[in-house]
Amino acid sequence: MNETKVFEAGGYRYIPGVFQYSAGVAAEPGFQVERVRFRKPLPIVEGFAWAERYLASIGRSVTAFCACELRSPEPFTEDGFRSFNRDYVGTLERWGIFRNEENPVARTNICPEFAKPKEPVMYAFSYTALSKHEGRGDGFIIAGSGEAIEGKGSYKETIVRLGETTQDALRDKTRAVLGEMKRRLMALGYRWDDASYIQAYTVHDIGFLMQDEFAHLGSNLPAITWLFSRPPVVNIEFEMDVRGAVVERLA
Repeated sequence: MNETKVFEAGGYRYIPGVFQYSAGVAAEPGFQVERVRFRKPLPIVEGFAWAERYLASIGRSVTAFCACELRSPEPFTEDGFRSFNRDYVGTLERWGIFRNEENPVARTNICPEFAKPKEPVMYAFSYTALSKHEGRGDGFIIAGSGEAIEGKGSYKETIVRLGETTQDALRDKTRAVLGEMKRRLMALGYRWDDASYIQAYTVHDIGFLMQDEFAHLGSNLPAITWLFSRPPVVNIEFEMDVRGAVVERLA
């Protein structure tokens, strides 16, 4: 997990993950990460088409596409999630990004408990743009992760405290996810204090964890946003992602 690869065509490095997404991305020297959020999320096919037009309009190749955020109506079964992901990577394969079962693009996919979309939609995407700072890369995206070890068997086999949602179980789940977020940050050369946004996704009350588990992460932390949403696979109860995009836009 601590080794990264460079996707030269995109101007970023990434932490290899499972076939459907990488564990995180960071801009290479001469580039910066920028993010676009849709005022009204688009069906995924339309979201990809919008991103392709936008990247062309700013003189960037589609290979600059480095992360996206999706919203789904309900958590998937493991088989359903696998099928969904095969459809999802089709566009990335056409764009020359997904190759040989390896995907450099980071991703978060959650299921809002309220105002649920009727179908999976694209909520936001990120890409690399040329930076004025030639000697360094600016910005990163840590992909969403829940309390299961990805790529080490089925989700059900690796979920921390499977089926439990007591305060004690939620604490263990949160610690596992925080540990994974830290590992990904360090792999990309960043720390908690470098984050501009930290998101937690769960429908369970995690207010009691804020002081003990979150407050000590860094001295310059941004506000932690708790979105009342479920992770994308059944039985996973808590998910997080972290980002430090240099520029953020609303489309």
